[in-house]
Amino acid sequence: MSPEAEARALDAADPGHRELFDIPTASEGRYREVAYFAGNSLGLRPKATRTELLEDLDSWAALGVEGHLEGERPWLPYHELLTGPAARLVGALPSETVAMNSLTVNLHLLMVSFYRPTASRYRILIEDSAFPSDSYAVQSQARFHGYDDAVVRLTPRPGEHTLRTADVVDRLGDDVALVLLGGVNYLTGELMDIPAITAAGQRAGAVVGWDLAHAVGNVPLQLHEWGVDFAAWCSYKYLNSGPGSLAGAFVHERHLGGDRPRFEGWWSTDAATRFEMAPESRPPASADAWQVSNPPIFSLSPVRTSLEIFDRIGIGVLRERSLRLTAYLEKLLADVPLQVITPTDPARRGAQLSLRIEGALTAGELSKRLRFEYGVIADAREPDVLRLAPVPLYSTYHDCWRAAAALAEVIAG
Repeated sequence: MSPEAEARALDAADPGHRELFDIPTASEGRYREVAYFAGNSLGLRPKATRTELLEDLDSWAALGVEGHLEGERPWLPYHELLTGPAARLVGALPSETVAMNSLTVNLHLLMVSFYRPTASRYRILIEDSAFPSDSYAVQSQARFHGYDDAVVRLTPRPGEHTLRTADVVDRLGDDVALVLLGGVNYLTGELMDIPAITAAGQRAGAVVGWDLAHAVGNVPLQLHEWGVDFAAWCSYKYLNSGPGSLAGAFVHERHLGGDRPRFEGWWSTDAATRFEMAPESRPPASADAWQVSNPPIFSLSPVRTSLEIFDRIGIGVLRERSLRLTAYLEKLLADVPLQVITPTDPARRGAQLSLRIEGALTAGELSKRLRFEYGVIADAREPDVLRLAPVPLYSTYHDCWRAAAALAEVIAG
């Protein structure tokens, strides 16, 4: 059996849910559809999204302002349709979970409540390879409080590509106010030990929050059980809700209903009394209290559609297929002269393999050749990292074979 035939046989034995998604057409190469490996940057569109979004748009046309309280999915409580599925996906209570804003906006709103520096405890720990937006957010929060040297950037040991949990724990001390790490590192694909780091940070007296942009919809999470203080995530990567779509946030129940400072707006007050138009907010004892403005319904709609897919299939089932797909891709790449910087231990990575490029080609140039010569879409992080994300919902074993074969040809020259 040829390698391609083997990939086809694996797809027959272990199919995903590709039929639920619109797969872009390939402009080049031997195959009609692209082999899509950029779901860790922007997920593909579920076919149901168009139908269900148009249904919500039609409510506006048919009902006008009455759509707030009438129709199949009234707008006033619309965000509540997302609460249960989102909570189940991240392992949280519904009261701890809310869909709102964008990721970095949510991180800022949460840091207003949870980054409370003092003269002796003011430092923020992040990974050196954090996504730039996180770096900018924590730096600006520290400066807002009058600290220019607060941010501590954690780097791997010499010769290594990823952080060790022990090294994160060793840096915790009585000067650390906040730990804010990526649950899955965007660059390397490393899955951090969220429960161990959370527990260690809290024992050291710090607040521990997580950026779950690359973790939600990728790996199973148990935020409530792990005692995470807060978390935020976007929804346009593994959650497939569209470019720049609405994000989510988590606040552990022990912080709900307390007196932590919080920025507020109309949507921060209790829904039952919102239209009394009272001058003072009456925030509910839930994550809804961190909302500020009424949510954009037509951005909520694709998130709801996507969450229903995850609710129906289950993140545990998807994780098992993800482990099989990623291991298969890793095996194929063993014959390609590229350095994999993602951990080899499947328990320490998500649905991603990051490859360090050596030689004349930059990551961007390699990505373009893969796309325009082979119909393989990968994600480049300049100058020398190519990211491949075999997403278990819609990626196939044949996609993995195409990517590895294309890389081998391009690298061979």
